[in-house]
Amino acid sequence: MLLLPLFFFSLLLSLNIDLSLSSFPDFQIIDVLQQPPLSVSVTGTIPDFNQTHDESTLRLLHRDRFSSVTYRNHHHRLHARMRRDTARVAAILRRISGTKYKVDDFGSDVVSGMDQGSGEYFVRIGVGSPPRDQYMVIDSGSDMVWVQCQPCKLCYKQSDPVFDPAKSGSYTGVSCGSSVCDRIENSGCHSGGCRYEVMYGDGSYTKGTLALETLTFGRTVVRNVAMGCGHRNRGMFIGAAGLLGLGGGSMSFVGQLTAQTGGAFGYCLVSRGTESTGSLVFGREALPVGASWVPLVRNPRAPSFYYVGLKGLGVGGVRIPLPGSAFDLTQTGDGGVVMDTGTAVTRLPTAAYAAFRDGFKSQTANLPRASGVSIFDTCYDLSGFVSVRVPTVSFYFSEGPVLTLPARNFLMPVDDSGTYCFAFAASPTGLSIIGNIQQEGIQVSFDGANGFVGFGPNVC
Repeated sequence: MLLLPLFFFSLLLSLNIDLSLSSFPDFQIIDVLQQPPLSVSVTGTIPDFNQTHDESTLRLLHRDRFSSVTYRNHHHRLHARMRRDTARVAAILRRISGTKYKVDDFGSDVVSGMDQGSGEYFVRIGVGSPPRDQYMVIDSGSDMVWVQCQPCKLCYKQSDPVFDPAKSGSYTGVSCGSSVCDRIENSGCHSGGCRYEVMYGDGSYTKGTLALETLTFGRTVVRNVAMGCGHRNRGMFIGAAGLLGLGGGSMSFVGQLTAQTGGAFGYCLVSRGTESTGSLVFGREALPVGASWVPLVRNPRAPSFYYVGLKGLGVGGVRIPLPGSAFDLTQTGDGGVVMDTGTAVTRLPTAAYAAFRDGFKSQTANLPRASGVSIFDTCYDLSGFVSVRVPTVSFYFSEGPVLTLPARNFLMPVDDSGTYCFAFAASPTGLSIIGNIQQEGIQVSFDGANGFVGFGPNVC
């Protein structure tokens, strides 16, 4: 029996950005000189999560706050992030198309097909009994919950000691004949125990034993969570011990708690370059009064992903002319719009992106242009400016809501020299992905029981 209090986790943040879901000025002012410092190297300093705070809180922070890699400068960090992002998008496209693959050193067992790229945001969770605190990546586009485990035949470097199931009084292995094992795609068997393998889009993977274990979030204890205990792991998870899958499938953390939470959860992603932490909330408290709600769209070919009904795009208060079907999910499972915490940059079908970009360029013709950077083809040299006036960018959703983004969520600095780029890119297929840069600082809430995603009503 999973135990869960009526509240679960919540933390509100105060950010100096503006957000509206209905009326909004057609232009915003972006303060060039007040952007976060860009030349600070990331050297591996671990944030202090043991400071006194509300014990019902589960904090989120961006991976760039603690990295095992030292970046030479902001330009180096950006290119590393865009390489991860490109791998992530390619993996999502393979997943939805039904393509599966495995790598040679996976051995002769099975691959689950959960081939997503490693994520961008981390939480602190206690694993086992007594709980051992571990950093875990959150991922709304995959379902598996797992941590690296002893004995570790192959492990990447993590910031905390590797979890040892022999020291946990609540660890229970899952047998091959268990119904839980049957829920793992292409599950395997070894010495009577259920085995799993997951490969991610950037070449990362985890392989090990499926178990039931206790997870602790502050004072909240959740028992009998089906979790992977990874004995062979490789990848770009930086200092994290594993991954907390928040996808729409039955094996995700959200799916396993459906009876207790109704599939309700929400998050606020911390803005880049700030010292703030974001939040992750489970349960009905994640559904704020006054939010604007958009229907979720189900794709049977990809049940882990959260699809939304996007109907149009706007620049400066003007809706961009696009075919009515530009963002539709077809009956064969192609196209559509996915919201994803692990993808950084929003991707749009090529024709829609070109019209959107050209609409933005036409309203920023007074700003000096710069050469493209990485995956960005529309950039500006703002090195000589204190502030600039830019048109607003809006998403038009089905059933009426309009989400107008804060300026920093669509025009982002890409180096230390004042170069800013339009933070969108073209998708090689009809699939659109709303990435985490566009979601930063906005309350995002999922009501799985009723099939809605909500925005707002406040910044966070």
